[in-house]
Amino acid sequence: MQLDNQLRGYFDDDGLLTRLPGKKQKKKLDLLIDFLASKFESDTTYTEIEVNTILNQHHSFNDPATLRRLLIGTKKLERSVDGREYWKTIET
Repeated sequence: MQLDNQLRGYFDDDGLLTRLPGKKQKKKLDLLIDFLASKFESDTTYTEIEVNTILNQHHSFNDPATLRRLLIGTKKLERSVDGREYWKTIET
């Protein structure tokens, strides 16, 4: 997935996310969540460490937990009850 022009101000020259859109920027936050979700394969199960590693490749503020929670909260990723396995939600 290409980075949407509306999100360019949230990324540095190296292409790393530097901050999250504000709470009133719902459309931009949705675009950002879609962008991050696109970094995961639909047919793969990930550990929390693997999810964090992927997310860390795309942001510079050292908070993969917040990004992970956003992906889980918006149902772009799901996880097992014990939190050991994560997978991308199949979009219909």
